[in-house]
Order: sequence, then C-alpha cells, then structure tokens
Amino acid sequence: MPNIRPAEIRDCAEVARLHLLLWPECEIAEEKQHIEALLSTGRCGTLPAAVFVAEAADGTLVGFLETGLRSHADGCDVSRPVGFVEGWFVQQEYRKLGLGRALMLSAENWARQQDAIEMASDALITEEGSHQAHRALGYEVVDRCVHFRKSL
Repeated sequence: MPNIRPAEIRDCAEVARLHLLLWPECEIAEEKQHIEALLSTGRCGTLPAAVFVAEAADGTLVGFLETGLRSHADGCDVSRPVGFVEGWFVQQEYRKLGLGRALMLSAENWARQQDAIEMASDALITEEGSHQAHRALGYEVVDRCVHFRKSL
C-alpha cells in the first residue's frame, strides 16, 4: 500500500509529472516552478498551502493532493478562510485502494491545523468520477456554473 506523506522539494519533478496527467494542457517547466515555490514557502500567493503525495513501495509517486487556504469558496461561510482542494489525482491503476481518501484526509487535517472549519473543492462538470469520489467522502454539491469570458 502506498505511503501518504507531505511532498518535499525533492518531489517537484514527480509531482509536476502527476500534474500533467491531471492537467495535460499545462507546461512541465511551469508546473515544476509552481510546485517548488509552494513547497519552499508553504504558501501559494499570500495564503498557506501544502501538497500531499501517495508514494509506492518503489518510491514512485502515484498520486497527489494540492491544498491551500482561500479567503472564500462557494457555499462556505464567508467570514472565515476555507481549505480548498486545488488538485487531486491518483493514477488509474492505484484507484479504488483508498489513496484518494487518504490524501483527502491529510488535506482536511492540514486545513484544520490552519483553523479552517470547512473544506471545499471543485471539479469539471464532465468529471463524474470526481463527483462520485467527493460525494463518497461526504462532500455536497453547492452550485453548478458555466463560466464565460470575452477578450477585450
């Protein structure tokens, strides 16, 4: 069973590799830079942040959860910062083993240590597997939204 632990600077390349599996439109160099900055400061921007990883017996990382505090999140108490799942991924062959749950519990414990009383997350409307995983862990849907933009 893979070990769940906080990510370390030495994990940057592997976490970046996992980021690209979740977000294939990203650039590896940018992801490495983002992860290195987050891990070296413990912050994303001005707010606390952390990354947890699932490490297989051979040392390979097979999953991650990036979390941080946000000043607000849809459906949450606006008077307090909230823990937020920025990214959550487990490689296909390691799913349904409890790794996603273990990563989420680590993130929730981290958020409690930051004095958050709520945890929030989001997923694309087409990601039904993610919706099911969130619901299985006690998360409830608070909104559905279509985002628009226009270049000016």
